[in-house]
Amino acid sequence: MQQDVREFDFGAPRRVRAWSLTPMVDVVFLLLVFFMLAAQFGADRALPLGGAGGSASGYQGAPRLVGVSTAGISLNGAPVAPGALVPALAGLMPEPGAMVILRPEAGVPLERSVQVIDLLRAGGIANIVLAEPPR
Repeated sequence: MQQDVREFDFGAPRRVRAWSLTPMVDVVFLLLVFFMLAAQFGADRALPLGGAGGSASGYQGAPRLVGVSTAGISLNGAPVAPGALVPALAGLMPEPGAMVILRPEAGVPLERSVQVIDLLRAGGIANIVLAEPPR
């Protein structure tokens, strides 16, 4: 009795295909387009402040120095709550368009100063002068 030995024939070996670079190029191109659209090249933003050299009247009336620090906001050196800043300034203004000086402390993030400027503008105070922080 002989055993029947059969060989399995899987056919001719397949040729190894070369990798296609087209999908990778497509992905890189899409990433490039995405980052170009997401970036803002040369988009300089200006923060308009009133009283920049064009005011002939100058500074009049009581001192209106708004200090910005990491601890909070102060008006003429006295701490004041953000909601009470505009009403407190209203009592010191000789006229509606009077100048307010905003002076951030050294090391205060710019975002904090912009928040105070937005708070003043929302209260109707548009003539804001930004003073250099003390060194």
